[in-house]
Amino acid sequence: MFDLLAKVRADRELLATRADGPLPARVGEGELIELIRELEDLKSTAAALQARASVEFADRRREAEEAARVPARQRGRGVGAEVALARRESPTRGGRHLGLAKALVDELGSSFAALREGSLSEWRATLIARETACLTRGDRAEVDRHLNGPESVGWGDRRLVAEARRLVYRIDPHGLIDRARRAAADRHVSVRPAPDTMVRFSALLPVADGVACYAALKQTAESARSQGDDRSRGQVMADAMVERLTGRHPHVGPDVAVKLVLTDRTLFAGDAEPAHLEGYDTVPAQWARDLITHAANQAVGLWFQQLYTHPGTGALVAQTSRSRTAPAGLADFIATRDRTCRTPYCDAPIRHIDHVHAVATGGPTTTENTQGLCEACNYAKQAPGWVARAGPGPRHTVTTRTPTGHHHRSTAPPLPGHDVEDVATGDGPRAGPSAGRGWLTLARSSR
Repeated sequence: MFDLLAKVRADRELLATRADGPLPARVGEGELIELIRELEDLKSTAAALQARASVEFADRRREAEEAARVPARQRGRGVGAEVALARRESPTRGGRHLGLAKALVDELGSSFAALREGSLSEWRATLIARETACLTRGDRAEVDRHLNGPESVGWGDRRLVAEARRLVYRIDPHGLIDRARRAAADRHVSVRPAPDTMVRFSALLPVADGVACYAALKQTAESARSQGDDRSRGQVMADAMVERLTGRHPHVGPDVAVKLVLTDRTLFAGDAEPAHLEGYDTVPAQWARDLITHAANQAVGLWFQQLYTHPGTGALVAQTSRSRTAPAGLADFIATRDRTCRTPYCDAPIRHIDHVHAVATGGPTTTENTQGLCEACNYAKQAPGWVARAGPGPRHTVTTRTPTGHHHRSTAPPLPGHDVEDVATGDGPRAGPSAGRGWLTLARSSR
């Protein structure tokens, strides 16, 4: 092991021992604040070293692939994903970290120096890199020097971004306008789980459209409130958005199909075992029963699909196919088992049902040899040097070896009725009205 890596590990172990338990009483309050500051500076310095290591890794991988005559379009594929695994983050964020590292090392010398010295955080370095991306190398370095000058001390994130945009516009007004026009192509809508069976529904829009949407909803809320509506302004705006998008009142059940996975005991015997709602996450048992009851009262078609699991491990019963691609039934089976992308630290939605052991090298199309992946992770594992194999375990397990020889293990999440402790101990079903391990996959059909 080279000296720098050994030193970093030794220092981290020393800090870990200091964090284990209260600090000595003789350490004063002022010293505690100084310690907090020094540790914050240390995080920035560590981020600078991470950036340097990431760039070195990417450069060496590129040189090795050029020497191996890897096609140009395939070079660098998987580098960001391997950085992400090392940082215990998703491939998307890993790619962003790698892009930031290259910008800091190659073009943003002042920001990199400030990060290395501890006076600039990694997040603020990200803001500078993002806002100056449209400039030439020389202009970008000039703006970078201004943003890290003595007058920037004490700036908040908003002030930093505002100053960066002002300087960029002064240097290249046409470039900033062109960038704004291209940004419209990135418009999209997203949904993320929130606590208490809520979601955050958001849209990235051109500023004129976004402001217009908000103004229209706000006007609707103010009108309703002026006529005596007792809902809050935010509640009226949220309800109006749902009604305008779906054409129905928010308190009427949606007429699109949803999939809910729950145990037979939860559905029929009032058990408290939570359910899983596809596209969200864990939901309370009573909430799931209320959803089903509401759907029945709305005369919406319901159907059930029973999936059997191993009584000790909770693993879904396997099914096989001789088809090269996963048929619809198997694809739905894998999506139910895996829920989200199986790459460690990646929670992206499943886009591809992929073979763990590639078909080209003899991998079969079975439940054991397939996994759900997002698009980015599926493409990353196709880069030279990536090898994945399904292995033994209480639940479906995949071990991936990266080109550097590091191994990363992924295990399918437990389904309702089996938690981690059940699997670890091999305990059978919990006592209850039904001792079977059948799952009821509930879908609600269109009206």
